Amino acid sequence: MSAAVHIDIGVNGAFLTRRWERPENWMRLTAELGFPYHEFCADVLDPFFSGDEAYQLETAHAVSEYARRFRVCVWDIYTGVATHRFHGLSHSHPAVRERMMSWIRQSFRLAIAMGAQRVGGHWDAIPAEYLEDAEAVAAIEARTTGLFRTLADEATTVGLKAIYNEQMYIPSERPWTIAGAIQFLLAVNRERAGVPVYLTVDVGHQAGMHYGLSGEDLDYRAWLRQLGPFCEVIHLQQTTPDASCHWPFTPEYNARGHIRMEEVLAALEHGFQHAQTSPVAAVLEPVRKQLLIAEIIPGSTTTEAQLLRDLAETARYLRRYVPEGGITL
Repeated sequence: MSAAVHIDIGVNGAFLTRRWERPENWMRLTAELGFPYHEFCADVLDPFFSGDEAYQLETAHAVSEYARRFRVCVWDIYTGVATHRFHGLSHSHPAVRERMMSWIRQSFRLAIAMGAQRVGGHWDAIPAEYLEDAEAVAAIEARTTGLFRTLADEATTVGLKAIYNEQMYIPSERPWTIAGAIQFLLAVNRERAGVPVYLTVDVGHQAGMHYGLSGEDLDYRAWLRQLGPFCEVIHLQQTTPDASCHWPFTPEYNARGHIRMEEVLAALEHGFQHAQTSPVAAVLEPVRKQLLIAEIIPGSTTTEAQLLRDLAETARYLRRYVPEGGITL
């Protein structure tokens, strides 16, 4: 018999990047737009690029203060665009891998300071030089899994509760298939001592057809049915099947995109009902709380006024399916 999971909505802070700089506005806008949960985007306060450590910690504490004031829960810190520009944890040189590990460790400290208890994202890309060599790719994946296990141990010592790894849609950024995601979760969580490592499924990250994928790997509903129960965070965006557009859920974009919220929830309900039959259940319990995070990334020419209208409309749209206070499946 499956256990209950509570589901609510939140927003990723990517919409703030290069626009608002004050922590008070970050939390105020989140609340005013209608989102009770905030997934903090690391591009807004980057561990390497946003001032020195003293400034970063001061800002993180301010985030915590204003989150309380505006009754927003800062759930996690998530990578933004910056870390996607590097090979990071998959680089062949240990100095590069260690540098990305340092970035992640600093994000752990910032998460604790702002009251978040989870850190997630994507920190690696397999170099193209190795992609045609199956043995080399397997060795890189095994090494990266080991680094995640190390991070899970370290996260425990600083007081975090989980780490997330986001599924992607190109062969250099893994996992990018359902089978690969299952394999990753098994390898990283088997006989672990640290915090659990969960997946993040993004409903717009099924665009692997450009590299030859087909079938269920291209279906966001299949990802949610098979792996949704092992995600504390699901990223929502409106998009077309062959891209990751990060559009808002407004009438204009809902007409152009293919993401349907009734299908998202039906797939999740099916997944939780059958979670114990998944091979992943051998190493992870299905999550008991799940956030549907609107990850809306505006173009640079989108005005602030239009952006806020789109986000408010997105929150109202999502509340048609997940009423105030959340739902329990």
